[in-house]
Amino acid sequence: MTTERRHDIDWLRVIAIGLLLIYHIGIIFQPWAMFFGFIRSDEPMESLWKPMTMLNVWRIPFLFYVSGMGVYFAIRKRTWRELLLERSKRILIPFLFGILAIVPLHFLVFQEYYNFPLGYYAHPAHLWFLGNIFAYVLILLPLFFYLKKTEGGRLMKGLSIFMSNPIGPVSISVFFILETMIVRPQVFEMYAQTWHGFFLGLLAFFFGFIFMYSGKTFWQTVLKWRWFYLGMAAAFYIIRLTVFELKSPGYLMALESNFWILAVFGFGYKYLNKPGAALSYLSQAAYPVYIIHMFALYAGAMIILPLEIPVMLKFISIFVFTGTLCYLIYEFIIRRVGLLRPLFGLKWNFNKTGEVKILTEPAGSTS
Repeated sequence: MTTERRHDIDWLRVIAIGLLLIYHIGIIFQPWAMFFGFIRSDEPMESLWKPMTMLNVWRIPFLFYVSGMGVYFAIRKRTWRELLLERSKRILIPFLFGILAIVPLHFLVFQEYYNFPLGYYAHPAHLWFLGNIFAYVLILLPLFFYLKKTEGGRLMKGLSIFMSNPIGPVSISVFFILETMIVRPQVFEMYAQTWHGFFLGLLAFFFGFIFMYSGKTFWQTVLKWRWFYLGMAAAFYIIRLTVFELKSPGYLMALESNFWILAVFGFGYKYLNKPGAALSYLSQAAYPVYIIHMFALYAGAMIILPLEIPVMLKFISIFVFTGTLCYLIYEFIIRRVGLLRPLFGLKWNFNKTGEVKILTEPAGSTS
């Protein structure tokens, strides 16, 4: 299997986590925020929802694609036992730790803000994504290692040819359309802890692996046809906005989602496949920041929302507060306290004196 490190995939993963943070801040300013357990601003910014829903249709499926790609790279140098152990350390331990120690923090901030009785029951909250990823690894592990053994054979060559034309990558949307027809989700973008989210994520995770397995032809195709994919995605979004009032049928949402994702892969491959110090740092920081960002966001909302300032300034202030607090917690606590590192998916490394060794090598999706 290829040993080429894909910096664009690392960058896209970092960017997706950043967009997730912005999206969650936007929810605070929607009138239905409390329905999803978010602190709600008394001054809504409903105009944010139109760009948010353009993002929402592809942001979570995209992360599942990238996670599947990460498994492709991970099995290059691991047996199935080693991969399972490595994914248990990287995913299962942070998932369980988060349920016990991180999720309660933003639950308690929420309860304190609204003067609710304090209490907590084990809940994955935003970490549901990690639970799904670990389940997908268990389900698809035999198939992935079978494909690894048969690499270079007819199947891989056939996939490579199939992905060499613009219809090849798009054609996988058939499976996503079938998923919406079988599961029939009430809301396509309702991914968290739903059967729709589970099966859609399973498909995206699998095809993320397949895209990498099919070789460079997939990337050459999305590079060449990136503007076509972007145009189709924009067209489906405009139809959803103007014809269906943002509530397109599931089959159209599935197509729109994949067109956005293929366009993002194409532009990422064109412009982001470059190493750098910023990527090394951010790639390692993205995972811990994802785990802690809800606590930082809720803390920011609790402090800033009661202030007598314009609502747009509140939005900007919560964004700055959340980003700053996440950076401080990551840089000065998680990154430097050896016992905490594995609990947030980082490698537990010490130097010869027993002190924590700060890693600069990105711990991104392709590692």
